Amino acid sequence: MKKIIFFNSLGRKLEEFKPLIDGYVSLYCCGPTVYSFATLGNFRTYIFEDFLRRTLEYNNYQVNHVMNITDVGHLTGDNLGDANIGLDKVEEAANKEKKTVYDLTQFYIDSFLKDSSALNILKPKVIPKATDHIQEQINMIKKLLELGYAYQIEDGIYFDISKWKEYGKLSGQKLNEKLAGARIEVKGGKKNAYDFALWKFSPKDVVRQMEWDSPWGKGFPGWHIECSAMSIKYLGEHFDIHCGGADHIAVHHENEIAQSEASTGKTFANYWMHGEFMMVDGNRMGKSQGNAYLVSDLIEKGLNPLAFRYLTMNTHYRIQLNFTWQGVQAANTALNRLFNNILALKKIVGGVKGEINLNFKEKFLNSINNDLNMAEALSVVWDTLKSNLSDEDKLATLIDFDLVLGLGLKDLEEEEIEITPEIEELLYSRKLAREKKDFKEADNIRNQLKSLGVNVVDGPDGQKLERIT
Repeated sequence: MKKIIFFNSLGRKLEEFKPLIDGYVSLYCCGPTVYSFATLGNFRTYIFEDFLRRTLEYNNYQVNHVMNITDVGHLTGDNLGDANIGLDKVEEAANKEKKTVYDLTQFYIDSFLKDSSALNILKPKVIPKATDHIQEQINMIKKLLELGYAYQIEDGIYFDISKWKEYGKLSGQKLNEKLAGARIEVKGGKKNAYDFALWKFSPKDVVRQMEWDSPWGKGFPGWHIECSAMSIKYLGEHFDIHCGGADHIAVHHENEIAQSEASTGKTFANYWMHGEFMMVDGNRMGKSQGNAYLVSDLIEKGLNPLAFRYLTMNTHYRIQLNFTWQGVQAANTALNRLFNNILALKKIVGGVKGEINLNFKEKFLNSINNDLNMAEALSVVWDTLKSNLSDEDKLATLIDFDLVLGLGLKDLEEEEIEITPEIEELLYSRKLAREKKDFKEADNIRNQLKSLGVNVVDGPDGQKLERIT
């Protein structure tokens, strides 16, 4: 197999990828916490992970891809000494929306999977839910208690980070520096400010919808323990790659490593890969800023969700992506241009099959195998289109590349545009506006047509409609 280079956050350097088992990759990705819609920022990470899986499969690896669903236990303030550490975001959201937690989580799971499909993200082989794996989490906590890495206080069971001497090896912060630098008041009997919850006892004065019996009393798991328990169940105690967002490095993934390796005595994952943040207009993305955009926002603006997928290819996954509506519109235009080229090739070649060009394939493979350099891979796509290859070979080569790009080129078909009375009236109004040289009004009408899913192009034969794909 061809050499693949990835940036390993564990060690913070580029490394050649070598799986534990030849031809097989075990891959775990942190999935959504299902108390709200996944944002485009969240999906930037899931798209990067999709490129990773597709790249591995393009290199002829069999990939066992596991992604969890966090439907309980994502505690506010966890690992930060926060007084509200016992509040569960899923329970909070259910109370606010006046739904049962099970109705709430299923609604957001369905929404996540629908949005993932719109972005052509391959469905993981296994999608375990935290609530279906409570016993596995309890068993791991039992072991940590037996080994002396955990302790019980009034409100729950906590992991003692002072006992795990390698704590901080992912983030780079040494344990003694973290403990010495803690300026957070230690509350509720915790030994160290950064000790994190493994199991929380249900408050006596609060009725919870999600709580379970345990050897220590009725309660619910902390956030971090679920990923360790489920990844080990489906991938084993030692597996190849663990992924997530860059925001997971210092807390969630550091805690996962500590509790997993403490309980098993084995290396947890060999490679850790993280996607960087997405900014919006140069600012932090968040609900409070009013810029936590969703896949539905793309659709409402008449944009193909795959335009966002295309946009992410232009910025390396380890570099912050600055999202602007102008930028995604430009990506939508470029994507339509690519689609139109593919449709034109399909029309020319008909059912004739070409050969994948090995020279361009080599360039494409070198790009994606160089730490997922998707921008360079896109450049190879356009170079292939501009080349002097036969139309048949161009099409075959580009459809092969799409195994990684995930833009649906193989199934792309030209759709006939239905001229509704509304579209017909707008076209007539625009024709009149252009005759009067009222180009501002003509542009306004063009935007109205875009909101209906069509774009108008002016040519020597008059106005021509193109579907916004």
